[in-house]
This record gives sequence, structure tokens and C-alpha cells, in this order.
Amino acid sequence: MPQAHDLSLEGKVAAVAADPGHHFSKPVQNRIVLVEGHGVQGDAHAGPFVRHRYLARRRPRLPNLRQVHLIPAELFASLSEAGFEVAAGDMGENITTTGLDLERMPLGSFIELGPSAIVELTGLRTPCVLIDRFRAGLKRQMLSSAETGPPFKSGVLGVVRAGGAVVAGDSARVRLPSSSFRPLPAM
Repeated sequence: MPQAHDLSLEGKVAAVAADPGHHFSKPVQNRIVLVEGHGVQGDAHAGPFVRHRYLARRRPRLPNLRQVHLIPAELFASLSEAGFEVAAGDMGENITTTGLDLERMPLGSFIELGPSAIVELTGLRTPCVLIDRFRAGLKRQMLSSAETGPPFKSGVLGVVRAGGAVVAGDSARVRLPSSSFRPLPAM
């Protein structure tokens, strides 16, 4: 399990994306607006109750712990080395960061984005079959072969705790939870 002092806590927003429809990829935007307790304004996954299509059909009144999807841009470089060209927004993320070990952050970490927005991390994004539909064989690259660390490399999910606009170039700062250091669960 990673120690708090091993994690990079300062990074940047590389890109932002949103889509009002349920599509796998999201178009990159100039800016997005995070709305407290709701998610990304105008995005298909925003709302107080679960919006993930599979979960929403079965348990529509579950709280939405997947309001925002963040992914590290560093993942794109490793995917490129494996022969997959992936860019910001392609994996359905709302916020692409640089310099943060997102998948290694503990449950309950707060990511401060730009001047006012805050996202609380609720879990790892679990890679699904849609990743292979996007690029055949890509899902396998999302699974970690390491015996320690997170089981997936497809970003993290969170809820908006404080709203505000987020643009590429904004700072992305992590505040670790003061309680026990628990790894993010898969979602």
C-alpha cells in the first residue's frame, strides 16, 4: 500500500471534457463547470442519483458516486508505447490531469481544481467491455500486472464537494484524508 509521502500531491489540469449524451468518448471543451452534489454541468453522468446506464436501470435511487471521471494523462503515453493512440476525452473522462498518481490516492482524498472546485474521490473506474469496443485489446492494457497497487489503470471517480469552473492549465492539488489510508475501491 502506498504511503502518503510517496504520492505526488501537486499537478495540473491538462484537459476538460463533457457530453450531454451517453457516449464512450467525450469532446474536449474550453471549460467545464462543476456543480456541488451534481457533477459536470451538462454532462450525461451528472445528477444526485446514479447515471451509469447499467446501474441506473437496476437501482435508480442509488447516490451518484460517479459524478466526475478523472484520468492521468501519463496513461496515454504508456498506451501509446503499447500501440494504442488515446487522447484527452477518448476514455470518457471529464478531467485529464498531469503529475498526480490518481489511482494510488486513498478513498476520500480531495482534489482541488482551479480556484474553487473540489472533487472527493469515491473509487477507481472499473474498465468495462466498452473500452474494447473503442479500441480492440485496450481493456487488457487497463488491468494492472503489479502485485501491489491499484488493480486498474483507467482513472478515478468522484463527487463534487465544491463547485466552480475548471479549465486546462488550472492547478490540481490533493488533500489526503486525515483518517486511515484506504485504497480506492473499484466501481
